[in-house]
Amino acid sequence: QVQLVESGGGLVQAGGSLRLSCAASGSIFSVYSMGWYRQAPGKQRELVATISRGGSTNYADSVKGRFTISRDNAKNTVSLQMNSTEPGDTAVYYCNAVDFKSRSSWGQGTQVTVSS
Repeated sequence: QVQLVESGGGLVQAGGSLRLSCAASGSIFSVYSMGWYRQAPGKQRELVATISRGGSTNYADSVKGRFTISRDNAKNTVSLQMNSTEPGDTAVYYCNAVDFKSRSSWGQGTQVTVSS
């Protein structure tokens, strides 16, 4: 079992930057992929970005070139640097971890609000 705790959400003006962080604890050795998902009101949860243990990344088209995901395996953390934010980025952002048996763990979520 992996426990995830997000931090860094808040209110930012459009065009501004925000950095989200997620600290993992528990069965860290079993984690392969970590990432960020988001869910806006009335919409389904969607992938934002993922990063493998080896550092391979994957981004949603809507955030490519604006968001950067990074991972520190020694500190068991994953971060999301959000630049050039847009009102459409407003959502609850969830940290996710997937282990080598494809079991998924989720954080409690952190609210990001981008004002126009």
